[in-house]
Amino acid sequence: MPHDVSLIATLAAGFGLALVLGFAAARLRMPPLVGYLVAGILIGPATPGFVADVGLAAQLAEIGVMLLMFGVGLHFSIDDLMAVKRIAVPGAIFQIVVATALGMLAAMSWGWSLLPAAVLGLCLSVASTVVLLRALEDKGQLDSVNGRIAVGWLVVEDLVMVMVLVLLPVVAGMLPAAGGAEPAEAASGAAWQALGLTLAKVAAFIALMLVVGRRVFPRILWWIARTGSRELFTLCVVSAAVGVAFGAAKLFDVSFALGAFFAGMMMRESEFSHRAASESLPLRDAFAVLFFVSVGMLFDPSVVWTEPVKLLVVVAIVLVGKTVAAIALVLLFRYPLNTALTVGASLAQIGEFSFILAGLGVALGLMPVQGQSLVLAAALISIATNSALFAAIDPLRRWVLARSARARQLEARDDPLAQLPYSTDPEVLHDQVVIIGYGLVGRQIAQALEVRKIPFVVADQNRDLVDDLRAQGKAAVLGDAAIPDVLIQAHIARARVLVVTLSDVVAAGRMVATAKALNPSIAVVLGARNAQEAALYTQDALGDVFVGDTELAHAMTARAMDRLGSRAQ
Repeated sequence: MPHDVSLIATLAAGFGLALVLGFAAARLRMPPLVGYLVAGILIGPATPGFVADVGLAAQLAEIGVMLLMFGVGLHFSIDDLMAVKRIAVPGAIFQIVVATALGMLAAMSWGWSLLPAAVLGLCLSVASTVVLLRALEDKGQLDSVNGRIAVGWLVVEDLVMVMVLVLLPVVAGMLPAAGGAEPAEAASGAAWQALGLTLAKVAAFIALMLVVGRRVFPRILWWIARTGSRELFTLCVVSAAVGVAFGAAKLFDVSFALGAFFAGMMMRESEFSHRAASESLPLRDAFAVLFFVSVGMLFDPSVVWTEPVKLLVVVAIVLVGKTVAAIALVLLFRYPLNTALTVGASLAQIGEFSFILAGLGVALGLMPVQGQSLVLAAALISIATNSALFAAIDPLRRWVLARSARARQLEARDDPLAQLPYSTDPEVLHDQVVIIGYGLVGRQIAQALEVRKIPFVVADQNRDLVDDLRAQGKAAVLGDAAIPDVLIQAHIARARVLVVTLSDVVAAGRMVATAKALNPSIAVVLGARNAQEAALYTQDALGDVFVGDTELAHAMTARAMDRLGSRAQ
C-alpha cells in the first residue's frame, strides 16, 4: 500500500478537529464555523504539533466553493439576477471603490507605496462567497429579495476581481519599465489588451452558458434521471459543478466559483433542479467545512500582538467601512432599512478572493508578506463575527427606528410604489389572488392566472421588479408583506386566495396571521424549499403546503384554482 497518506491525514485531522471544536462553539452559543477556523489554526504551520498539508486543504476548499456556488445557481435564475442589476452593479462597484480607497489611505499612512496600498485595498473590498451564502441560508433568506440583492452584488464583485487577477501580473510587468517612456507605453498597451481579452473571455463564457448550457444541461439531467440510478444522478450533478468550474477557469480565465454558479443556473432550467440541489447538499456542507479549516491554516496568530493597530484599522475597514458604504447606497436606492442592514451585514467580511489576491500580490512582489498576514487576520475576525452582525440586524433596526426621526421618515410608507395607484381597475381588487414574492414560482403562478383572466396583486420587496410590473399595467405593491400595511395595500380583505412563495417560515406566519385577521375566509397556499420547512408550515396549520420549484408553481396554481372555485373555470 502507498505510504503517502497526506490527503487522508489532512481530511481526518480537519474533519475530526472541526467536529469537536464546532460542537464546543455551538455549546458556547457561537457559530460552529468559529470552531472550524480554530481547528485550522491548530493544524496549520503557525502552531506546534501536527501540520496538515496546506496545499491539499486549499484545493479541497476550492471544491467546496464550487459545490456551494453550484447550489446557489440552482436557486438563482437569470431573471433573478437581472431583477437586481440596477442596484447590484452600482452597489458592488461603489463598495469596491470605497473599500479600496480606505485601504489605500491606511496603508499609505503606514509608509507603503501606492501599488502595494492598492492591492491591500482591493483585498479588503470583496466579500466571501462561502460566508455570505452560509449566513443567508442559516437565516432562510437566500431566496428572499435581500438575499438575491446580496448574491447579485457578490457576483458583480467576483467579475471585477477576475479582471483584477488577470491585470495584476501585467501591472507587475510594467514596473521595470517605469524609467522609460516607450517601454511604459508598451506595457500600458499590454494592460489594455489584457483587459479587453479578459472581458471578451468572460462574455464568451456567459454567452456559451446562456445559449448552449441552458439547453444541454437540463437534457443531460433528464437522460440520467431516466436510468433510475441515484448514483448516476448524483455523479452527474457533481460532475457538472466541478467540470464546468474547472473548464471555465482553464478556457476562459473565469473563477471556479463563477463557473460553478453559472452551471447551476443553467441546470435550474431542468424539472429535476430541486432534486439536484438536494443530492449535492451533503458534499457541499462537508467541503464547506474544509474551506473554513483551510482559512485557519493560513493564519499566523503572531500578527495579533505584533501589529495590533494596523490589524484594528484593517478590521474596521471591513466591518465598518464596507458596511456603512453598502447601507448608504441601498438606502439611496430607496430600499427599506431592513434590506440595507441585511446587505450591509452580508458583505461585512472578506474571504477566498481576498486570499487569492493577497497571495498573488506577495508572489509578484506587489505587497509585503505583512499585508497578507493582515488580510488573513481580518478575514478570520470578520468571518467569526459575521453571524453576530446578522443577529444584530433586527435589534439594531428597532433601536434606530425608536431613536431617529429621520429613520422613521425613511421607513414611512410614503413611497409611491408602496401604494396601489388610484387608477387601478376595481375589478382587480375583488376576489383576487394576492401573490407574495415574484420569483420563478410567483411569475409562473401569475402567468397561469393571467391566461385564465383571474385578477391578482403582487407584493414584492424588489423595487425595480415592482416598477416593471406597474409599467406592464399589472397591480403590484412594494414592501415586506410581513408588515400589515403591505397586505392592506394589496386589498387582502377582499382577496380569495393568498399565495406565499417565500421560504421564510417566521415571516410567512406573520403574513398568514395578518391575512386571517383581515379576511377570516381567505384560502392560503404556501411554498417551501424542503421537507423541513413544509413540516413547520403543516405543524402551524398555516395552509396548503407544496415543495419544489417548477413543479411547485404548477401545484400551487392548481390549488389556487381549486380554492377560487367557479371563478377559475
